Amino acid sequence: MNKIITIGREFGSGGRELGRRLSEALGFAYYDQEIVSEIAKRTSLSEQYIEAIAERHPLFSFPIHIGRSFYLSANPVFEQTMKVYQEQARIITEMAEKSDCVIVGRCADYILKELKPFRIFVYADMESKIKRCREKAPADEQLTDRELRQQISGIDKKRAKYYEFYTGHSWGDKLNFDLCINTTQTVIKEIIPAIAKLFLS
Repeated sequence: MNKIITIGREFGSGGRELGRRLSEALGFAYYDQEIVSEIAKRTSLSEQYIEAIAERHPLFSFPIHIGRSFYLSANPVFEQTMKVYQEQARIITEMAEKSDCVIVGRCADYILKELKPFRIFVYADMESKIKRCREKAPADEQLTDRELRQQISGIDKKRAKYYEFYTGHSWGDKLNFDLCINTTQTVIKEIIPAIAKLFLS
């Protein structure tokens, strides 16, 4: 069976960088934006629209995994959202079955649960997240710390709602992960060798 690592992460925690560096250290395939591009190809929807769906407030209050048991009235927006999620699940499963890999976000830990991935969640305190966002921001960005804090909190709330909507689980709950990494005041590239050792055998 292939080795599969999934990365859940708070915005600004460096989870994407950790996933990319870990995949490079291990020689594993790395999937992140590639998933969105593949969904766009298969559905003829734009990548921007697909990203917007992932950030949209769920349309119903119940988790989708229990909603399949009864009839839902026709709702084109809901059906489009479900179409994208189902295609995403198919693509993620295909990628995981193809080779050893690292997959960032998009409920991959839940979608691939039968394949028993190693599930990592990356988090950090707000000041570290603001610092990372500043380092990666365009030179002309003029957000104040307060505005940036609100943006980070807003994105994390949307990620939590998206994850909970499709999985029925609490986003970031340590019981749903095999390793939780606090990147507060951490240089990510320096901790990669230690994490990589978990998968070298």
